[in-house]
Amino acid sequence: MSQFPSYLEQFRSFCFQNEPKNIEQAIEYFSVFGGMGWRVNMQDPLELIIKEKLLNNYRYIHGDITKITQSNNIHHSLLTKLATGDRREHSAFKNARVSRNEGEESIDFLVDNDLLDREKSQDKPMNKDEEVSDKLIFTLPFMRFWFASISPYYKGIKEGEFDEFEKNYLNTQQNFSDFIYERLILALIKKNFQEDRLTNIGSYWDKKTDIDILGKTQSGKIVVGTFKLSKSKAKKSELTKLKEKCATAQINADIFIVFSKNGFTSELKKEKNENVKLLSMKNLNTLIENLIPSDLIENTNKKY
Repeated sequence: MSQFPSYLEQFRSFCFQNEPKNIEQAIEYFSVFGGMGWRVNMQDPLELIIKEKLLNNYRYIHGDITKITQSNNIHHSLLTKLATGDRREHSAFKNARVSRNEGEESIDFLVDNDLLDREKSQDKPMNKDEEVSDKLIFTLPFMRFWFASISPYYKGIKEGEFDEFEKNYLNTQQNFSDFIYERLILALIKKNFQEDRLTNIGSYWDKKTDIDILGKTQSGKIVVGTFKLSKSKAKKSELTKLKEKCATAQINADIFIVFSKNGFTSELKKEKNENVKLLSMKNLNTLIENLIPSDLIENTNKKY
């Protein structure tokens, strides 16, 4: 397990240091610069800050990162595939075209050097003989952005040509922060279970299905949930699909949670009760309430 602060701790530190206008802006900027301790001018467009801090300083930042990765091509290829794919270890091996032995050796190195952290499915698959691949999490949001959006376009960037980067960034920007939402939603749900605390929470996946949220409370209740991060409201069908996934995985859930970034239809609102909980951006705001100086994480990274 990585010794780095959690994503919530890093996020609170980022918000205390940079005073974002709202939580949506905070998440968007944090998904790029999170974990580095750099001061970010939240009045400036994100694209401008990326150019000034990252693209114009590519050679220096690249040099710092390669001190960790030892300029190993397999490490870099796997990091890019994990940053842009489904985060499953074996999928990254396949997409990077490396053998399992090479891949496992590389992942062990990256975990040992605190670039990645392992995440396991919260429950065993229905088929006991089925092998479930671990997922990998970048310990710092910035490193995920670097290997997703900058490292693959290094040839042009180091020559001061940013067209290829900008084209890719425009195509991926809208959904890139979804992963940060997911990590913060998990933290929010954990925070909301105060009386009957969650003993564990994460995600579930196997070869047949995946469930965004799966946890268990101290009293033994099974909590499941789903994220809706698109511009449309969450419909009752989101709850129906979640229950179908539970049936496929043979998970007997007691509490269902639907998080929606942009509200709920009246039909879904009618389903709300003690066992069906609806969470929104208003709830997510509670994660950055009462920020205090001790939330600021001291960081020794070079400042750009």
